[in-house]
Amino acid sequence: MRSFRFILIPAVLLLLPGFVQAGWVRQTSGTTKTLRAVDFPVDAQTGYAVGDTGTILKSTNGGANWALLSPGTLRSLSSVRFPADAATGYAVGENGTILKTTDGGASWASQSSGTTHWLWSVDFPVDAQTGYAVGDKGSALKTTDGGVTWQSQFSDTTQIFIFVHFPVDPTTGYAIALWYNLMKTTDGGSTWVHEFTTAQVPSAVQFPGDALSGYLVGANGFISKTTDGGATWSSQSSGTTRNLFSVDFPAGLQTGYAVGYRIILKTTDGGTTWGAQDTSDYLFSVAFPVDADTGYAVGTRGRIVKTTNGGVGVEETAGVRDQGLGIRVTAKPNPFTSFATLPGHEGERFYLYDIAGRRVGIYKGERIGMDLRPGVYFIRSVEGKAGPRSEGRLGRIVKIR
Repeated sequence: MRSFRFILIPAVLLLLPGFVQAGWVRQTSGTTKTLRAVDFPVDAQTGYAVGDTGTILKSTNGGANWALLSPGTLRSLSSVRFPADAATGYAVGENGTILKTTDGGASWASQSSGTTHWLWSVDFPVDAQTGYAVGDKGSALKTTDGGVTWQSQFSDTTQIFIFVHFPVDPTTGYAIALWYNLMKTTDGGSTWVHEFTTAQVPSAVQFPGDALSGYLVGANGFISKTTDGGATWSSQSSGTTRNLFSVDFPAGLQTGYAVGYRIILKTTDGGTTWGAQDTSDYLFSVAFPVDADTGYAVGTRGRIVKTTNGGVGVEETAGVRDQGLGIRVTAKPNPFTSFATLPGHEGERFYLYDIAGRRVGIYKGERIGMDLRPGVYFIRSVEGKAGPRSEGRLGRIVKIR
């Protein structure tokens, strides 16, 4: 039976530039500015990212290339939204900045927000006409004419609004107010009332499929879920204490991702369990435009990462070699029905992970996966020649019936 060969990489190599975690491949952004938001409005090919000092990037080929656009401002941008297509979009940020493009980012026009407060988030829930922007000092703005005019709304708070989200229509929406409050409107933003006090500082909220089921993420690994439109919220176990800044459930309510401080989380069961896909990147925003396989995340130092397989596996990008330090291991048999062995490494211990990134067990090399269900699994060394506590999923094994 055919065996499967893979390389065990020493932990030191996983710290080198070019190694990325769990199928998230670093892309060349052309900037070192912090990127704070990403949006792929229609498909996985055309997308935008915004960030510090007026940075706006655009890709039309799935992130293979990113072009630096000229928005006509050096003010930092915090949020970007293309509500209906890849041509008309909005970006908001520092000093009340609101920018609009109608030609796919070739030109950007500044709009009058009526405020000098920092605007942190923008959302146009249905079309390019009716939208909302929120920011410092309880700033809550609304337009119904595509940004020709923006009207200030009563928010019942002087706290900082850092995120706004209208799930299905321009009537019912949510805004996150620092430090621990979720605000809600049911009248198109005329009034905002306190909905929920969170256990940790929240960062983002999303209702992916309807106005009933939604997720909150925030500081110290905080994740909470509602199934009744925000009337009640239940905490979920994220398995991390790292800060989370963004959440996206791309294709319904079961498979979703959250990103934050050097971590990417994934669930395939509606948040009942979350698996960690560690990364060295500080990520602020994540977007899966079409399905649960292809997604993008952006963060500090101009970082853009992309996955096309739901974040599974470890890849070595071009130009990085193991410099003769890799250790070749053969799993026999592979695929297997009962268990596999790793000749020459029978006494060493190995972690096994499922395709969602959850650790399913620790096995010695003499009996890998003997009590597992059929499926695809990823393996890394616990100790020994691959280095203690190395962080990569280093090889794939397949168990069949």
